[in-house]
Amino acid sequence: MLILVAGLLALLGILNDPGHAGRLVTVAGCDLALAAAALLFPWRRTGRHAPALLGLAGFAVIGLSTWSFGGIAAGTGPFLVLLYAWAALHFPRWILLAYLAPATAAYLVPLILTRQPDMVLGSAAILMPIALAVALLIEAQARYLRDERERLARIEQWRTAMVNTLAHDVRSPLTNVEGVLELLKDTADGRTGRLLDAALRQTARILRLADGLLDLQRIDSSGHLRLDRETHPARKLVLEALTYVRADAEVRVEIDEDLAIHVDKQRFEQILLNLITNALRYGEPPVVVSITRDAGFDRLEVRDHGPGVPDSLRANLFGQFAVGSKEGVGLGLWIVRQLATAHGGRAVAEARDPGVAMVVTFPSPTAG
Repeated sequence: MLILVAGLLALLGILNDPGHAGRLVTVAGCDLALAAAALLFPWRRTGRHAPALLGLAGFAVIGLSTWSFGGIAAGTGPFLVLLYAWAALHFPRWILLAYLAPATAAYLVPLILTRQPDMVLGSAAILMPIALAVALLIEAQARYLRDERERLARIEQWRTAMVNTLAHDVRSPLTNVEGVLELLKDTADGRTGRLLDAALRQTARILRLADGLLDLQRIDSSGHLRLDRETHPARKLVLEALTYVRADAEVRVEIDEDLAIHVDKQRFEQILLNLITNALRYGEPPVVVSITRDAGFDRLEVRDHGPGVPDSLRANLFGQFAVGSKEGVGLGLWIVRQLATAHGGRAVAEARDPGVAMVVTFPSPTAG
């Protein structure tokens, strides 16, 4: 693209200097031919650094252009620096150092052939060190960014493997535990039966969370999460989810009996429990759960009455791997945001006095 732009600029130069139209057409033809060769040549079949040969051809065109205009290098000098900058983005420093001799020759030889004064020749002593220094700085930064990208890619691979392993390894023993609990429940009664029911509910929830981890991993890789959305009575859905919360938790539900929401039941439960758990852990009771409808969206709000969240942190609460402390949360709220987005809604934190409200919206059954 850089060489193509140079060729087009040479053609545009005819408008300003029609007296040298023949030379400009020659230079433009060389640039356009080189650009076409660069585009059509099968570089993937060659070595990693083979495209560096384009730089040598580019320097040759620079020399031709300077010679064609009688040693005027006002336009070719900046292009030489740009060519060096391009090389710095793609090739190691040894290639930049190897470029120094042909680049200097491309700049000086036309000036010598056209008998330019010593002052003009001496400009190479300024231009070439500047071009090389700029290129080395760009190469160092580009190399750092490439190394950082590779490091992040390795971390992501490790995280993906860890999540997949955790999800799969949790399912197998829990399935066996669930089977044993089912057998014990068949022969239990009274208080023991109720305890086994609670244990089965929690086991089922952990299994669903394992499935959720796998689903969220698919969100990272494909950007999509399949939802099984149906219309459910909102209050009943929330009360069922609260059976997984510890009995002594002070949670108050403020939802109309007649309100229905259109959600994936399992994902909604995951959202709600993550928000309630977060409120109980970092806030103060009572935790108030409410759902209201407004402008085509159902608004789930989970509010605590604790010290609240600083303004500087509130905007980042739903980010992945947010800080886990009294002033932040971990992965739970990121999962909430992903599930809210999959439903076509969003998740935000809003300040309250006292406390903070975690708000998640869902398109209402009558929307659209």
